[in-house]
Amino acid sequence: MNIVLASGSPRRAELMKMLNIPELLIIPAKGEEAKDNNKSPRDTVLSLSNAKAAEIYEQRAKDDIVIGADTIVYLDGEILGKPQDENDAASMLRRLSGREHEVWTGISVITNDLNISDAEMTKVRFKKLSEEEITAYIKTGEPMDKAGAYGAQGIASLFVEGINGDFFNVMGLPLCLLGKVLSMMGVKLI
Repeated sequence: MNIVLASGSPRRAELMKMLNIPELLIIPAKGEEAKDNNKSPRDTVLSLSNAKAAEIYEQRAKDDIVIGADTIVYLDGEILGKPQDENDAASMLRRLSGREHEVWTGISVITNDLNISDAEMTKVRFKKLSEEEITAYIKTGEPMDKAGAYGAQGIASLFVEGINGDFFNVMGLPLCLLGKVLSMMGVKLI
């Protein structure tokens, strides 16, 4: 039996490695990350995380445990996914500037045809950003592969005035929630 992370996210892999899981495999899912503003943020991340986990589970031994995850930023009734280009990133950062938004991550864990999914929401408050800060941040390249065009664990930590909820959720993997789900499946991490 292996534990498999169905993600190409370096941040999720880093978080999983912190847990010292002995037989951890990382196999990125290839599925589409299409956002649908007609679904709630919770339903969106649950659907996407489940699709990722199911895609990789189909390729694995039935006793493997496959973990899928997906993270979005939610503001004003709209899902902010990964920016398409630098202009899109700048637009997202302007919208987040000086405001509080929600970060949602869905996790889905599948093994032996048992599938448990749940989601975590964390509120993040940004300071007011200048155009100069937005431009300089985009030039670093950091926002281009992240939901909401920022990584709270990187340079954008300079923008975060406060977090209400699970910090690791903002990084893309709510570890406390994941631990609870794995425990329900009989996997004890400590």
